[in-house]
Amino acid sequence: MTRCGVGVVEAGAFRRLSFIHVDVVRSDPHESQDLRLLHIYNGLCAKLDEFSPDAVSIERVFAQSNRNTVLGTAQAAGLAMLAAAQRTIPVALHTPTEAKLAITGNGQAEKIQVERMVTRILNLNTLPKPADAADALALAICHALRPSGALQGGEREQHLTPAQRQWAEATRKATHGRGVRRGM
Repeated sequence: MTRCGVGVVEAGAFRRLSFIHVDVVRSDPHESQDLRLLHIYNGLCAKLDEFSPDAVSIERVFAQSNRNTVLGTAQAAGLAMLAAAQRTIPVALHTPTEAKLAITGNGQAEKIQVERMVTRILNLNTLPKPADAADALALAICHALRPSGALQGGEREQHLTPAQRQWAEATRKATHGRGVRRGM
């Protein structure tokens, strides 16, 4: 709830990516939660109005041990979805693991590995800071590298890079392997 990264990239021919913008929308931790949410929402709306993206890629909330982190991420994700929907911009949700896999080829990559690859992919002179900025750019890159139709579940294997093939396979396994396991 203190920082919400915003990254803008342009995907050109042959999936060539160009850096456009990165920023962090901040809220004052001393304000009430409703005012902090309003400030983040207004900041996200201003960015969407300024850059008019073709799509918005948002971190998919996943369960972890820190409930407050999950709650804050979910609230910010909801604000971003609302702001995009009000502007009829399609939304894509990607987990941090998907972004790491798309950026580094390793879904378990460390933050510094992702930051270095984001820097390399976008031909930046320095690592994006803070980490929220690098995460936002990673999510934007992740979505830009997805093949057409991927949001509808249509992975086109013949057009995937090796990292994307690994990602698609991991997604299939995760989706098909969600049975209930019972211990004894």
